[in-house]
Amino acid sequence: MITTDQCLGEEVVQVKIGTLSVKQAIGNPTRQDFPLLEGKEVMVEAEFQGSFGQAFTDRPHDFTGSLNEILKLDLDTNEHRAIFIATLNVVMAHLGMVTGVRHCHDEEPEECAAQIAHHILSKFGLVNVGLVGLQPAILENLVLTFGADKVICTDLNPKNIGSRKYGAEIRDGRTETGKLIEWSDLLLVTSSTIVNNTFDDIREKVGSRGKALMIFGVTGAGVSTMLGLERLCFQAH
Repeated sequence: MITTDQCLGEEVVQVKIGTLSVKQAIGNPTRQDFPLLEGKEVMVEAEFQGSFGQAFTDRPHDFTGSLNEILKLDLDTNEHRAIFIATLNVVMAHLGMVTGVRHCHDEEPEECAAQIAHHILSKFGLVNVGLVGLQPAILENLVLTFGADKVICTDLNPKNIGSRKYGAEIRDGRTETGKLIEWSDLLLVTSSTIVNNTFDDIREKVGSRGKALMIFGVTGAGVSTMLGLERLCFQAH
């Protein structure tokens, strides 16, 4: 557990929104369907004593203040949760408690997706995989590895819901995630759910049904460590 007992409470933390362009956040990947490139989410970056931590959000908000001020934020909005999570990541990275808190670049997201699919196959075998949050490279590699009939994805973007990508069905994350959990042997969940406030419900339902849970993405660096969850983020910096 992180406290402010180490005289960190009054240190200034800057959460910079808009300072990371798409190129700064993800570089120049060959594929152009990542959510960052489509502008559906942006990257929040917190800086603390020369360390950095990031979080995805659809509601960016500028903030400059102390750790004590951030600890007092009401975590009732995506804006405040993004600030809090980015700060949690940067402080834990600064204290040496987590690594991989900055997004991968260029072709690294594609490489990470292949590693994720291989890791799941080697650990669990040919299981039904439920992907919560459409990350196209991950979905494509899961389908290539497990087959389209063994992968279902939920997402919140209306543009994706009801479609098929790489042969896999994309369902409505607002209404279909419970059914996805019932069907799946393993849930692979985007750590953006921590910021959009859907993660706790997913984790509770997965646990009550005895299913396996993994998360992916830089947003979940600190939370995964604190909760003892496996985070798949093989190319993060």
